[in-house]
Amino acid sequence: MVSKESCRNEIRAAIRQLSDRCLYSAAKWAGEQLVGIEQDSSNFTPSNTRFQRGSPSIRRRFSTNESISTPQPSVGFSQPPATPLPQEDDVIDGDLYLLAKSYFDCREYRRASHVLRDQMSKKSVFLRCYALYLAGEKRKEEEMVELEGPLGKSDAINRELVSLERELSALKRTGAIDSFGLYLYGVVLKEKGNESLARASLVESVNSYPWNWSAWSELQSLCTSIEILNSLNLNNHWMKEFFLGSAYQELRMHSESLAKYEYLQGIFSFSNYIQAQTAKAQYSLREFDQVEIMFEDLLRNDPYRVEDMDLYSNVLYAKEACAALSYLAHKVFLTDKYRPESCCIVGNYYSLKGQHEKAVMYFRRALKLNKKYLSAWTLMGHEYVEMKNTSAAIDAYRRAVDVNPCDYRAWYGLGQAYEMMGMPFYALHYFRKSIFFLPNDSRLWIAMAKCYQSEQLHMLEEAIKCYKRAVNCGDTEGIALNQLAKLHQKLGRNEEAAFYFEKDLERMDAEGLEGPNMFEALVFLATHLKTNKKFDEAEVYCTRLLDYSGPEKEKAKSLLRGIRMAQTGFPSMDMEHFPL
Repeated sequence: MVSKESCRNEIRAAIRQLSDRCLYSAAKWAGEQLVGIEQDSSNFTPSNTRFQRGSPSIRRRFSTNESISTPQPSVGFSQPPATPLPQEDDVIDGDLYLLAKSYFDCREYRRASHVLRDQMSKKSVFLRCYALYLAGEKRKEEEMVELEGPLGKSDAINRELVSLERELSALKRTGAIDSFGLYLYGVVLKEKGNESLARASLVESVNSYPWNWSAWSELQSLCTSIEILNSLNLNNHWMKEFFLGSAYQELRMHSESLAKYEYLQGIFSFSNYIQAQTAKAQYSLREFDQVEIMFEDLLRNDPYRVEDMDLYSNVLYAKEACAALSYLAHKVFLTDKYRPESCCIVGNYYSLKGQHEKAVMYFRRALKLNKKYLSAWTLMGHEYVEMKNTSAAIDAYRRAVDVNPCDYRAWYGLGQAYEMMGMPFYALHYFRKSIFFLPNDSRLWIAMAKCYQSEQLHMLEEAIKCYKRAVNCGDTEGIALNQLAKLHQKLGRNEEAAFYFEKDLERMDAEGLEGPNMFEALVFLATHLKTNKKFDEAEVYCTRLLDYSGPEKEKAKSLLRGIRMAQTGFPSMDMEHFPL
């Protein structure tokens, strides 16, 4: 049994070790989890609780106990004993290491690497190689701007990768490499495209030192399918649960992801990270009202947080909450206007206001800050679609696919762009790609069905199959039911058309909707039932049509006259013989 105090001690030691090796992102993540562990009541002091004033009821409100049977521990995790923390070796080369670390913190990576050129301790070797790797990355970014501009495509590479791979592989063969070196070796192998060896190195790294979240994140990026994820030979540790929760989310296994995070809340009950991840999963499930409440609570706990707030802005955009989105954009802009997330939020605000040129400007600014910022590429593509600039939209979506080939939104955007250009064969290809990555989204099936309905393809049977899949995936807008009814009517299958018109009518009645679709359904059902001599049922639909004014009411009267005549034994005097 791993207790809260045991987790707390592990994380405290890990933060010191990660910071000592300049792995600041991993150290920050660990620090957030540290304050996310609920304090014992005997230790409640202002200094201990000032980060834990959020309402735990928010977290409980969206628990998944009803649908998932994963147990939630109240005290700790039932797992093997904790992995022992590594022994420090800074006594050997302390002075030079401190100087190198100072250079590193000032972003003078080559100077840091040079200082440690003769130091052979594992800690010094890691920092030297890590500094050299970042120096190569820095130069690569400079070359990309110099050669192709800030957003242009470039063949620039990190020129340090070859020497780093040679050195780290030699160290691995001789056993002179630690878990941090294995992490860096995995990153280098991934950059060179050797994903299989990169996964093996990263698995070895997290098994020997599980507290490095950066290693887990790199490993997750290499798990592009559930088969790859299940093939990993990972040791049991509570950090593995964080990894699986995040990996399941990227693989769109949202129920499994929510189950993992609910389990982790047994110890990390005040973790803002877990709350943000839970909100992301709920966003993917399109539970926008719940997501909005969770992000509001997150901002109350951490008012200067910028991370993940771009997702919150997407929710506000979808709900057309202009005032709330304006407030959020102003808030993050004052906090840190040169963060990609801040630029993306402001871009969403201008997009909602219909100022698409300004929105594009801010999305481009976000990409200047981070060329691999997936959301900005996708959202910029959406803006170009709104501006009818399909070539620019296609380029933006393709860049998004380059960043993440598994992102269904970019593939869907490409399909939309080609559909706008009147090229349904191309559009169909990209819609199929998007459905491969998100097969349970009704919008994607509807988009593909519309391609099949186009004049160039006119494959109505395939369109019907797609609309049926959309219905099974929970088409909340009712587009699929209406289209299924119309297609069957067009093909002369009146019984099937009546079935879907009736289903669509039931949906509209349940949601209190009215409009042309309801009028169309009532007229068809009344006419179909009258033709089949089901006069009583036909009269019910005609009576409903009488509640309308204008041509709808006249159509109902005409149908009722036809029904009365048919009932009194004058079948030839049908409504078609009389002008309305």
